[in-house]
Amino acid sequence: MTDIHPVYLVGAGPGDPDLLTVKARRLIDAVDVVVYDKLVADPILALFPAATEKIFAGKQAFNHYMPQEKINEVLVELAQAGRKVMRLKGGDPFVFGRGGEEALHLAANGIPFEIVPGITSSAGCAAYAGIPLTHRDLAHGVRFVTGHTQGPDGLGLNWQSLADPDTTLVIYMGVTNVQQITERLIGAGMPATTPAAAINQGTRPDQNVLTTTLADLPEHVADAGLKGPTLLVIGRVVDLSERLAWFDDALAREPIT
Repeated sequence: MTDIHPVYLVGAGPGDPDLLTVKARRLIDAVDVVVYDKLVADPILALFPAATEKIFAGKQAFNHYMPQEKINEVLVELAQAGRKVMRLKGGDPFVFGRGGEEALHLAANGIPFEIVPGITSSAGCAAYAGIPLTHRDLAHGVRFVTGHTQGPDGLGLNWQSLADPDTTLVIYMGVTNVQQITERLIGAGMPATTPAAAINQGTRPDQNVLTTTLADLPEHVADAGLKGPTLLVIGRVVDLSERLAWFDDALAREPIT
């Protein structure tokens, strides 16, 4: 009987390879096949040995190269064939990564698995943009939502709850619907002057941080023509980004060895 190895559901973090966990980096050298998403940065994929088989799943909002059901089946088939499998996702597998669905499918088919958390985009990108998600004087909590799940009346979110001025709102995959998001939040009572940011390619060398107000956010996003992973952060903490920006200076410095 073929030995079945655990399938490793691994978070790759937001892009900077230095943010990989020690366990994730160790497993990169140990597995023989990796099933990876579009948001996994190229420098992270380059860490895998040349002999490692790479299978592109290509998932992103509204554009699934491989449907989720097929990904689930592929993970089971590879494990049943005795392969050492890594399922590699941008950010964290359990934060808008559908890792829970994949783990449930593995469990239903008797496949052992391990979850390897990654730094989720909200924490990593905000930190690299100089935006603390909480701050004693500005935000007593933080909310994470996805900005692309559509219901019969548009985005199925509790706008009254999300418009809390004492909470930082982080929106994953929100660029496509940024106009609707802005209108709904303002309509629910959030001040139009609330600071807002769009963090594009966060933690990567080409990171681009746009800071503006909630009312002007759609115009700034459209004018910038942002491509690739983009995180929206809305709340008073965004005003700290100019004073706490550090990443560009870090890129210009020689790395510590």
